[in-house]
Amino acid sequence: MSITKRVLLAAVAVLTLAGPVSAANMIGNCEMTGQKGSIPIANPATSGQFTVLTSLPAPIWWNGDAVEVIKDGMEYCMAAEIAWRAGYDAMVVRATSWEAFIGNQESGYDVGFAQTSITEERKKVFDFTTPYFSSDMGVITRSDAPVDEASVKTAKIGIQQGTTGATFVTEVLGIKEPQIYAEQGEMFAALRAGQVDAAITDTSITLAEEKAAGGKSIVVGQYRTGESYGGIMLKDNPNNETISKIIQAMIDDGTIAKLGAKYLAAEWGKDPATIPYFKP
Repeated sequence: MSITKRVLLAAVAVLTLAGPVSAANMIGNCEMTGQKGSIPIANPATSGQFTVLTSLPAPIWWNGDAVEVIKDGMEYCMAAEIAWRAGYDAMVVRATSWEAFIGNQESGYDVGFAQTSITEERKKVFDFTTPYFSSDMGVITRSDAPVDEASVKTAKIGIQQGTTGATFVTEVLGIKEPQIYAEQGEMFAALRAGQVDAAITDTSITLAEEKAAGGKSIVVGQYRTGESYGGIMLKDNPNNETISKIIQAMIDDGTIAKLGAKYLAAEWGKDPATIPYFKP
């Protein structure tokens, strides 16, 4: 069963069984579930702290537009749990542009989370963590002018530069002149403004945008890709195997399912399985 399906099926059970929160076991607004220091990292990128890289905005995954105000979200709480199990009471979050994030222009971090699909090309640049989420490719459009499976191929499509969505649109769907945006927020702003007819990126990201748009945008379909998200890590860092070990432990003990239930299934307000699949 895919990680996505496990997350959604576990939602009700996990939320029902969640116990009281102890302030002593919190990072931000995230309740820590594992044992502090159970899988230690003795030599982080910066001595005495666990450093996490991301790219914003990423609603539901990172709830807030600036690192100074973010206290929760799916990837935020996942990173916090990793820091906790690695032996740290807190973590330091750094935000960068998507171009810098995916272009290997940053250093001095332990792991980066930004809904990043694992690909063979990217494996040449980074080490990836154990996969923690499965995602297909979603089509989001304006509610007042929706596209469908046929018209999407002749519509004006927005894509984010350097993403697997951009590759899918040009190489699989064969769309010749998509509108290219450097950042996710710019792409969705263009959609809301009517500058493009639809945007195509990971289904999980389009669902977050549908929620944020307050009825002005809707996810009308998706394409099967078999993609999985992983955290990026600098090549051959001696801590990489340990970080993946922590994530696998979080999958095995249900922590990832719990976070998915709280921040994804509940926030989206719909099951991704109900979104129709388009044929490329």
